[in-house]
Amino acid sequence: MRLTTRTNIAMRALMYCAVNGGRTVRKSDIASACNTSENHMAQVINTLAHHGLVKTTRGRNGGLTLKRTPEDITVGEVFRHLESGVPFAECFDPVTNTCPISCCCLLKGALQRALAEFYATLDGVTLADLVAGNRDLEEALALAS
Repeated sequence: MRLTTRTNIAMRALMYCAVNGGRTVRKSDIASACNTSENHMAQVINTLAHHGLVKTTRGRNGGLTLKRTPEDITVGEVFRHLESGVPFAECFDPVTNTCPISCCCLLKGALQRALAEFYATLDGVTLADLVAGNRDLEEALALAS
């Protein structure tokens, strides 16, 4: 299993916002700290805002903040929002599926059960769990005062 780059960047951005809680952070600062382009970061921020995870503010003093507390954002929720458009396997998408054995293959059911367990595990992990007491992460992502 491999996560999309967008999901990876989204988690980095959310952790950045959580570490710098109470402050409005800029897209450019997050992109720099998270080793990604501002263009990629802008797309991810747009998606996060669309799903109600971050609040964006335009203008000179604009930027973004978490829209909810880190305790109220689960990793499973974030992954579902960002990974939902990407079928795990060809047979998961009835429109584009060309697998000749999908009508009788039992692998799809096993994969669906595994994915359900995967998401159930991630539903038990909050953004707060990832950042609370993680001094190394705080040092890596904290804004300069």
